[in-house]
Amino acid sequence: MTNLIDSLATISEHYDAIFCDLWGCLHNGKAAYPEAIAALHAFKAKGGTVLLLTNSPRPTNSVATQITNLKVPRDCWDAIVSSGDTAQYGLFSGAVGQRIYHIGAPKDLTFFQDIPHDLTPLAAKTRVTLVPLAEAQGVVCTGLFDDTTETPEDYHATLLQMKTNGLTMLCANPDLIVDHDNRRLYCAGALAATYEKMGGTALYFGKPHPPIYDLARRRLTRLTNKDNPRILCIGDGINTDVEGGIAEGLDTLFVTGGIAAYEFGPNANAPDKVKLDAWLAERQQYATYAIPFLR
Repeated sequence: MTNLIDSLATISEHYDAIFCDLWGCLHNGKAAYPEAIAALHAFKAKGGTVLLLTNSPRPTNSVATQITNLKVPRDCWDAIVSSGDTAQYGLFSGAVGQRIYHIGAPKDLTFFQDIPHDLTPLAAKTRVTLVPLAEAQGVVCTGLFDDTTETPEDYHATLLQMKTNGLTMLCANPDLIVDHDNRRLYCAGALAATYEKMGGTALYFGKPHPPIYDLARRRLTRLTNKDNPRILCIGDGINTDVEGGIAEGLDTLFVTGGIAAYEFGPNANAPDKVKLDAWLAERQQYATYAIPFLR
């Protein structure tokens, strides 16, 4: 049974580190949540380590710039691990070839340009080149070209051509949807899911899949030098943050006031426990804890 709590402080003493989601937990795409920032500050003040674990298709440096612009202070986190980081390892390991067609907004081109030092030799060897779809060996999807106006239905012809050409899609963001301020937008995961339904092949590197947790654990070890740190995964995505944490054998804290807030009654600050339990049982994703908002 999931335990509904009011604040992170009530359980924080049981954990050495946090893997915290960004969108829906720490910010809404437009501004940071002050209470969430205060909660992370308090956790760090007690000696805890905070890793921001995000399905953003952008590499760490780009994510850091983005959240700084949203007024998320640098001193409330220790490191960032993004889906973009892990997907880069897949790309430069040759998972989808060298000639790549990119589906995504221009802002996501940092995925191909912002290469960490440990990947530079491999990237130089792989020599990835962006090409038109007709010339591609594989596809990297970081999102929609314009997520403010498009839906996966707009990509039917493109996905059909990809399937006909036998191309594998590297999905750099497994999320299906995200709430930007008060608007619901589609993510790369929605295109990948549509492609798979058409019979195409998609590779995933972010939550809930193992590669992002493997990278997060390695970075956590470098930060703390602890053999078996007690880790709590926090997020509002039941099929990403919670499912991924459970699969890794980690405790999870489900933020009910995020993307699924409407499921638990009219007051996001006071979710209906009966509805919450029924909703989790239907999905068989039993979070260790739940909280209205990270605070």
